[in-house]
Amino acid sequence: MKDTVTYGIIGCGMMGQEHLRNIALVPGARVGAIFEPDRAMREAAAAIAPDAVLPETAEDLLEVEGLDCLLIASPNHLHIPQLEMIAAKRPLPLLIEKPLFTNPADADRVMEICAAYPAPIWVAMEYRYMPPIAALLEQADMATGGVRMLTIREHRFAFLKKVGDWNRFNRYSGGTFVEKCCHFFDLMRLVIPSDPVRVMASAGQAANHLDESYGGETPDIWDHGYVIVEFANGARAMLELCMFAEGSRYQEEISAVGPAGKIECLVPGPGRFWPADLGDPPVPQLIVSPRNPKGPMVLDIPVDPELLEAGDHNGSTYYQHVRFRDAVLGKAAPEVTAEDGHMAVRLGLAAQLSASTGKVVEV
Repeated sequence: MKDTVTYGIIGCGMMGQEHLRNIALVPGARVGAIFEPDRAMREAAAAIAPDAVLPETAEDLLEVEGLDCLLIASPNHLHIPQLEMIAAKRPLPLLIEKPLFTNPADADRVMEICAAYPAPIWVAMEYRYMPPIAALLEQADMATGGVRMLTIREHRFAFLKKVGDWNRFNRYSGGTFVEKCCHFFDLMRLVIPSDPVRVMASAGQAANHLDESYGGETPDIWDHGYVIVEFANGARAMLELCMFAEGSRYQEEISAVGPAGKIECLVPGPGRFWPADLGDPPVPQLIVSPRNPKGPMVLDIPVDPELLEAGDHNGSTYYQHVRFRDAVLGKAAPEVTAEDGHMAVRLGLAAQLSASTGKVVEV
């Protein structure tokens, strides 16, 4: 049986290059071809994966022989046309970056494409695979006796500079609750075993990008907000996002509570942003706090330094590719399905709509 998988990658900016560095660490994985239209990003990608060929177009990449799978890591608004092209021309096993889509008008079409796709599709939801979050997911039900309340807080840095500045505008990114937060809506559905039924949100643009202009336009992307999601089983989840809080010790703080107790995880941001004069970056933690007997139990969950060096997501991109490789080889089914990616975007779009209108939105 074939035991090495060769990737073709469409889009190799900041996130695509993180994928390159992590694929290089996965036994039995290599990159065979990269399409990246921006010259600087293409040169950076070629330096990471010097053996990959560099086709002139995405269509040309699909003609490269020897590819076993594909990865879409292009700007959000390009995901659907590129998925459609791949489905028509060469439907290999596919890892597609989140969000799966950005425009509500595409919601039905994307599921039609995915339903007819003859190979595995895996939506890249890296946060599931961060070691401290993975530990919380594994232990949440036992620690809480069944989660009734879930809180996710992300206090972080502003949107980074991207090629073409696409992440400064809702029409390209889908909006902050789609672009940034679909990870968290995905986690909500993993922790709470029920269907979401309604969303309430409040958000705005308070501090970031207000003094920027692109083609005469000021960015309209939000930088903070709250979202409450109610589930059919009566459980509730809340997201608190602030993108002008990079001074925080931990970037993500997640707590799940039920009748038996509480479980939390604390996740630091990218190590490259931690000030050297403050010493070593914080170590991720898992905290279990039973109601009886009382007494929090704190467990450090360090991440392999080599994986931290390879990207900004606490090693999760590596662990995702290890599992995706198994799906490509037919050893396992995709763990993050098109349906998962679709629902995460639906919740993000519902949050965008609720915050824009001030109304509760049914899912």
